[in-house]
Amino acid sequence: MADANPDAAARMKPRPLHVVGGGLAGSEAAWQAARHGIPVVLHEMRPETGTPAHRTGDLAELVCSNSFRSDDAENNAVGLLHEEMRRAGSLIMAAADANRVPAGGALAVDRLGFAAAVTQAIEAEPLIELERGEVAGLPPEHWECAIIATGPLTSPALSQAVMALTGEESLAFFDAIAPIVYRDSIDMSVAWFQSRYDKGGPDGGKDYINCPMDREQYHAFVAALLAGEATDFKDWERDTPYFEGCLPIEVMAARGPETLRHGPMKPVGLTNAHAPQSKPYAVVQLRQDNALGTLYNIVGFQTKLKHGEQKQVFRTIPGLREARFARLGGIHRNTFLNSPRLLDGTCRLKAAPWLRFAGQITGVEGYVESAAIGLLTGRFAAAERSGRRPAPPPPTTALGALLAHITGGAEAAGFQPMNVNFGLLPPLHGEIGRKERRRAIARRALADLDVWLGRAQAAAE
Repeated sequence: MADANPDAAARMKPRPLHVVGGGLAGSEAAWQAARHGIPVVLHEMRPETGTPAHRTGDLAELVCSNSFRSDDAENNAVGLLHEEMRRAGSLIMAAADANRVPAGGALAVDRLGFAAAVTQAIEAEPLIELERGEVAGLPPEHWECAIIATGPLTSPALSQAVMALTGEESLAFFDAIAPIVYRDSIDMSVAWFQSRYDKGGPDGGKDYINCPMDREQYHAFVAALLAGEATDFKDWERDTPYFEGCLPIEVMAARGPETLRHGPMKPVGLTNAHAPQSKPYAVVQLRQDNALGTLYNIVGFQTKLKHGEQKQVFRTIPGLREARFARLGGIHRNTFLNSPRLLDGTCRLKAAPWLRFAGQITGVEGYVESAAIGLLTGRFAAAERSGRRPAPPPPTTALGALLAHITGGAEAAGFQPMNVNFGLLPPLHGEIGRKERRRAIARRALADLDVWLGRAQAAAE
């Protein structure tokens, strides 16, 4: 039977939410809104307009590491965030779980399979329209409700428009890309499989390839790093600071000759399978990068060295002397807002409340954190589009603590990108050990999240 009053039905149907940017945050925001009954137009400029870091036109393409970091929901804050997002119906976590590759206690993914899974899910969702092409400048006001999730490589036109609207400069930092090696070019007569402390997944704690160095080899490697020629900064990049959580390997080496041994090259928790009685002075680890196991990335080796220098220096690593590289390292400039000053508690721009921001541009650091803010903004926008008031998650949850930090918990004067960590969550008091304290905080977080999700579902119904 036809609708007796099609005009009234049309008026009752929510107008679409526009999401600009098809990365992890934008894809998650679109998915969440659609799953709450709101039509979405997802705008992605690739492949029509490329970026310096992306290689495909797939949504949610990973351009740096393939790791979502620890998956331990009891003892690690990012693992807790994983679990909270799974419970909230995250598309990004579902695609990551479906494309998992061995990585010890971490969640790492086949990057091509992961992006393909996100793209296929978005394209198959009837409430999401995927529109290819760049949105130059600010979204038009007649959209009424939009989420900007353009990530660390926001186009210059949009960056300039946001700066003009907010009346202040966007902040920026450099993020770097680690090289990827073909597995069959790694010398396994020198290297061996093992996860640190044998902590790992189905392969019994043998998810990483380890390349050992003695003292002389290590110091020669550090010297080669420091002598290597780096790519020049462009004029507009010269005053951009690095993010401490993703420093180029040569920048870490410049901080002192032993710095790398206490960072990505620490030898603790590992025993050389070829010489069990001999403890390595330093170790280079490689982590599986695709489901076939044909590609491995060098963990923590993001770099700004020129490509020729990278090949020469990294082939001095025992086990990598004949290495063939599927991708060499690189570096790109990331842009983020001073969110504590510019955004309200649901990520709306104070100067233009019809605009929300999501993902790395809000000043969170990391794949999972970016997707988490996308998840929240998608839910917030869906609530508004349905005539309801958005309710942020409790600050006792990882989702709520991360949101609270970027929207007011951090000092605006010195705001820098932040990974999720237990220090963002309200502490527990009383006599309790650190490990048990973390578990108790995680249990409280998941219990409070379930209550929040239940209330949100009841309000939607």
